Order: sequence, then structure tokens, then C-alpha cells
Amino acid sequence: MIFNKNIIGCAVAGALIVMSGGAIASGFALIEQSASGMGNAYAGGAAVAADASTVFFNPAGMSKIDGMQAVVALHAISPSAKFSGTGSPGTNMGGDAGGLAFVPNAYFVMDVQPEMKFGLGLNAPFGLQTKYDDNWVGSHHAIKSKIETINVNPSLSYQVNDMLSLGAGLNYQHISGELTENKGAVLGKAIVEGEDSTWGYNLGLLYDMDDKTQLGIAYRSTMSYTLEGTVTTNLPFANGPVTLDVELPDSLSFSAFHRLSDSYDVMADITWTGWSTFKEVKVIDANGAAIINIPENWKDTYRFSVGATHHYDEKWSVRTGLAYDQSPVKDKFRTARIPGNHRTWVSLGGQYKYSKMDVVDFGYSHLFVKKPTINSANPGPALVGEYKSQVDILSVQLTHNF
Repeated sequence: MIFNKNIIGCAVAGALIVMSGGAIASGFALIEQSASGMGNAYAGGAAVAADASTVFFNPAGMSKIDGMQAVVALHAISPSAKFSGTGSPGTNMGGDAGGLAFVPNAYFVMDVQPEMKFGLGLNAPFGLQTKYDDNWVGSHHAIKSKIETINVNPSLSYQVNDMLSLGAGLNYQHISGELTENKGAVLGKAIVEGEDSTWGYNLGLLYDMDDKTQLGIAYRSTMSYTLEGTVTTNLPFANGPVTLDVELPDSLSFSAFHRLSDSYDVMADITWTGWSTFKEVKVIDANGAAIINIPENWKDTYRFSVGATHHYDEKWSVRTGLAYDQSPVKDKFRTARIPGNHRTWVSLGGQYKYSKMDVVDFGYSHLFVKKPTINSANPGPALVGEYKSQVDILSVQLTHNF
């Protein structure tokens, strides 16, 4: 098995084809942006700078990449969300609202001058998909909810001195969404679809305290959208254009990486995400009326993670990590569209250096989800019950140094 420029080029092209078709994801904010970080539960993401995926986690980390490098990663995400509650025996509870999804990433870094690097990232920072049976007990609340994003992230890093590097990037992001629900016997299933594009930015700082310890700070900006699209029902006169305003959150990460010895590394991370920007799902028709109006009132969250890596020999490394991921959903505002709750990550992974030029990374995470409860009467009839949820993620990554 030999990786060369042509193979890496084909892999990048393949990832772009998948992304252009829609990056389907199980969560709303996707931290699954590299397989090299998966095994450590993404601990130390803004400080590790292990490969070109640092374009996403901290663009200042590009200063640690020697020469030209390309990275292609693929994540298989398998969430499960099974509802039980409202209804008499035999009532359709909707089945499993989760489903297998594939999320690709691709990154490239090259020299511009000795102190400056250019990088490019292609990824899906946000995504959502839940889908229930059409005739389930909560069909008036939700049948299908889907959000896809595609993000193009050109970046620059500048090495100020031997200790400090700075980085910045632009983000051009496209979003598309679909919401469906049962509007009753007359209107039937209502399908709302829309899309929009916008710009954002990300900033980073990487500081070497000494030859063993790195500290990183990274910020990603909010992304504000006005999705424009259509609503479709059984009655043609009820169909037409609609809009939906959405502001996706900013985030701020503080990370540390420390080399205990030639064989062991440890890392940690705290990430804040400003989910309080997500106030409501309010779809407006051409007459200014709200055809869907669901309060969300999410709260800001923190994610805490720790990890360790054992370099077994020159070719093999083993990784492990733990993380606690707060849910932005308040219990009283939980909806069937996004029935999430707090999650605990347990992660394992590794790396195999096939040659000086080629590296394979892989990782697996199981997410234990605190049992979400729901008591929602908007829209009626009320949906009362709980979910049994979990998530499994498997990631693989190819890195080629030119």
C-alpha cells in the first residue's frame, strides 16, 4: 500500500464530492474534524498541532507542520435516539430517530515563506439529522429535521518567534435545511426547505512554554443566516416562499499539550460554545405569519477533555481520551427535533507511520448520553416521555507529506 500525490489527490476529490452532496451529521456542532484527534477525545485540540487538521482547531498550529502536507479523514457516526412514553400500548413511538452518517474532512498546508504558512480546510462544522416514522405519536412535533453545512476555510499562520505563532482564517459556509411535520388531515405533511451562505472567521494563538509544553487558544466566530426556501403541503394555496433566521454559535478553546517523555504525551482542553444564540425555530411565510414557531432558548456550554498518547515505537502510537460534553438544551424546552442531553466520551485510537511520507490515523469513541426527558405541548397534542440514546463514532485518516 503506497500513498502518492495522485492517490491523495483522488482522495481529496472524493471527499469534496461527498461534501457537495451534503454532509449528513447526527449532531448540531461537529467536533469530528480529524481522526488523529478522535483517539484523544479531541483533548488539546488547539495545542497539539499534530497535522494539517490544525487549520480547523487552531490555524496558528500550521507553523508546526514541516513543508507541504495533505490530510483526508472520514467519520462514520452512528447515533441512536429511541422514544418511549405518550400513547397507549401499540402506539407507534417513531422508531430510532438516529441513523448512520458519514462526515468527511480535507486539509492542506504549504509554505509561503519561512515564517508563514497557508492552509485550506474543507469540512462540515455543523450538522443535524433526526427522522421518525411518518405516523408516529409525535408527528405533529417533528418527522424529519436536517441541517447540512459545507465550510471552506483558507488560513494563514505567522511564526512571530521561537515561542509564539499566530493564525487566522476566513470561513465561507453554506447551509441547507429541511423540516417536516404533520399539519393534520387537511394540510398533511408540511415540508419546509431552505438554504443560505455566509462568511465568518477563526483566530488562533500557539505558545511554546518550553520544548515540551505547548498552550493554544482558538476562536471561531458566529455564523448568521437567513435561509430562504419553500413550504409544501397537500393544499397548493398553502404553499409558497418561507424564511428562517438562524445564528450558529461562536466558540473559544483553551488547550494544553505536554510531552512527559519520548514515549508519553498528555493533553487537555476546555471549550466554550455560545449556544445561547439559538433562541427559536421560527419559519415565516410570504405574509409574515409564523408557520413553525418553536422556542429553543438554548444555553452556553462547556466541553472538558483529557487525553494521553503512548508512542510505542517509531511507527506505532496508541491514544486514549475522556470528555464531558454539556448539552445546550434546557429540559423544559427539549423538542423531538433535537432530543439531546449531556454526553460522556470514551475514546481510543492510534497511529501507524507507514513511511516518512505517509501516516494512517484511526479512532473510535462511544458517547454515553444522559437519558433525555421531554414534556412538550408546542405544537399539540403534548408529547411526554423519554429517550434512550447513545452514539458510536469510527474515524480514519490519511496524511501525506510532499
